[in-house]
Amino acid sequence: MSRPDAVDVPGTGAAADAVPAPVREPATTGDLAAVAAQLGRTPRGTRAVAHRCPCGLPDVVETTPRLADGTPFPTLFYLTCPRAVAGCSRLESAGVMREMAERLAADPELAERYLAAHQDYLARRNAIGQVPEIDGISAGGMPGRVKCLHVHLGHALAAGPGVNPFGDEVLELLEPWWAAGPCVEPAE
Repeated sequence: MSRPDAVDVPGTGAAADAVPAPVREPATTGDLAAVAAQLGRTPRGTRAVAHRCPCGLPDVVETTPRLADGTPFPTLFYLTCPRAVAGCSRLESAGVMREMAERLAADPELAERYLAAHQDYLARRNAIGQVPEIDGISAGGMPGRVKCLHVHLGHALAAGPGVNPFGDEVLELLEPWWAAGPCVEPAE
């Protein structure tokens, strides 16, 4: 990434060069088993695989906006790969969110693109179902704040490049989380 004001995060980059295009396909029994292993629990509200890691396992799932028990669930694209989540956490610890928030406050064009990402997120979720309790609430602090980089990465992976500017940046900053092989053993 070639921003003069970027936070220096050593050892980053390259993930964006190899990440596959988004998919939206039904989650198989094997996919759900892999996601359960990734999360360490049974996944809730999974509707589909929204993106696959280059290793072949799901790394983002699409969830229903209302869980089976009636709980509203605003996170439409759930990043499941523990390595990708850990990479996002390292970026958060390095101050990347603070730097993004500063740029968001100072750059009207970036703020406009971030608002468009928020609107995209809402439109995709509302196409699945309206949930009045979370109407207008997307995820990751959108559109006025930046938080939860894993949410932005999940949105960027599921929607593709150019939709979520901060998700795209996170992807550019991360090392390939799949380089050491699958994060969990694929189900047979």
